Amino acid sequence: MMAVVPVNRSLPWVEKYRPNKLDDLIAHKDILSTIDRFIKEDRLPHLLFYGPPGTGKTSTILAVAKQLYTPKEFNSMVLELNASDDRGIGIVRGPVLSFASTRTIFKSGFKIVILDEADAMTTDAQNALRRVIEKFTENTRFCLICNYLTKIIPALQSRCTRFRFGPLETEQMVPRLEYVIKEEQVDVTEDGMNALVTLATGDMRKALNILQSTSMAYDVVSEDNVYTCVGHPLKSDIANIVGWMLNDNFSTAYNNIIELKTIKGLALHDILTEVHKYVHRLDIPMKVRSKILEKMADIEHRLAASTNEKIQLGSLISAFQIARDMVSQEA
Repeated sequence: MMAVVPVNRSLPWVEKYRPNKLDDLIAHKDILSTIDRFIKEDRLPHLLFYGPPGTGKTSTILAVAKQLYTPKEFNSMVLELNASDDRGIGIVRGPVLSFASTRTIFKSGFKIVILDEADAMTTDAQNALRRVIEKFTENTRFCLICNYLTKIIPALQSRCTRFRFGPLETEQMVPRLEYVIKEEQVDVTEDGMNALVTLATGDMRKALNILQSTSMAYDVVSEDNVYTCVGHPLKSDIANIVGWMLNDNFSTAYNNIIELKTIKGLALHDILTEVHKYVHRLDIPMKVRSKILEKMADIEHRLAASTNEKIQLGSLISAFQIARDMVSQEA
């Protein structure tokens, strides 16, 4: 798992510690063993990697390319296009077709075309790609990478071997984080590590970015410092917010939460997400809990449509005050 650390210290940690070989990758061992077997038997098919961000899709195909080609050969044998590049039908008929159709004189084997974030490609471009993939299979292998499989047309899906990269488990992330912490000599507490893994939700890139940001802002990476650095509400803040909504009158609860949001720079969406988890731990009747969760779902939907946060905060407090009245009536 230990990767050779590049000399360049100015790189972001997500690039500095990006794996260079398949053996360096920390998760999805079944997928990696299958791809490794494809490489050893020289039978690599067209690939389609899909799944949430930060789960190792791009790292996997780059590790495959670095394993197949020397640094000198890499640029001539690998074409990588990202969502930041224009990927309309013109790119498929131009640079992609040109790269796939030319053979290398001094290097046997196939080239690799990596289309990162392929779900951002237009439908016309995807349809044009079908024929290119079929026509130049002898010379080129394509790897499509996306977050949402449903945005890739069925014709392309059928031409590729699909692999799903799920969110990383805690036990997979912690050893890699500990390795980076040791290399960078960062002071991390146990609750700080738990906070990193909790906020990352299976996204290794996110975990490393939060770790780097917090280590630059604070001397110690603790739970409070991690939450403060990313602007996420603390557990104590959520407990206070729920306490105000359930126990104080509307005006007091509203003013207290507005003040807390202003001081700590919290977003209502983040508060709503954490309050949702907190509600499941409250000792209240199921009928009341269902009512609160239904109201919170409506508020989240309205927030997604860019509605006014203050009005939606009033709606959230109202839902809890109505729930409080329901509990007292049942009692």
